[in-house]
Amino acid sequence: MNLLAHFLLTDKLKNMEIIEIIGYNRANLGKQNSKKLREEGNVPCVVYGGKEQIHFHSPMILFRDLVYTPGANFVKLNIEGVEIDAILQDIQFHPVSETILHADFLELHDDKKVKMEIPVKIIGDSPGVQQGGKILMRIRKLSLMAYPKNMPSFVEVDISELQLGKSIKVEELLNDQYDILNSPLVSVVSVNIPRVKIEIEEEDEEEEEGAEGAEGAEGAEGAEGKADASSGEAENKDSSESKEG
Repeated sequence: MNLLAHFLLTDKLKNMEIIEIIGYNRANLGKQNSKKLREEGNVPCVVYGGKEQIHFHSPMILFRDLVYTPGANFVKLNIEGVEIDAILQDIQFHPVSETILHADFLELHDDKKVKMEIPVKIIGDSPGVQQGGKILMRIRKLSLMAYPKNMPSFVEVDISELQLGKSIKVEELLNDQYDILNSPLVSVVSVNIPRVKIEIEEEDEEEEEGAEGAEGAEGAEGAEGKADASSGEAENKDSSESKEG
């Protein structure tokens, strides 16, 4: 990448935080050399997507802000004076010690779209929460495809109109700046109805049903009473007519 193109791309990436990683070219490759680098506190790395792959190593401490951060970031690789705009494409950890074993970087080009996993960021106050509901994050990261200049650090989800028992789906977040690769019908965030509220509503319904049942029973008993009274009067009348005859 020439100096002018590098400047233009860097200017377009100003909305995304850029973390610098200083690296050194690897003179030797192989498992033994990689093991030695890790023992010395370095991470074996490779960057591809340009004219050629570059194998290098970087101090592990420099990865702290890149890996343990809430938002997505672009990376400025500085490999012995050669600067490359990139993203962290893949990273491998030791299953027990969680030491970084290897890191892969992808070089960025302003005319090529790139795929990244972007965290979801909630903004606003939900009316559903004010009514006692609880916010539930269904998806914490979304898969985005975009040109570097349009790639956001976060996907902001406004919940200021999210009601109790409702959710916001991926299809509601679509725009012309980037493509979301997740299914449009997948829920990103929802406001759950609290269990206590559900139980209270169920109890209210049972009480209403009980009241209706009691009214029905009273009505039936009243009708039966009237029927019994009418039957008794009829029997008394018949008995009187028989005696007169």
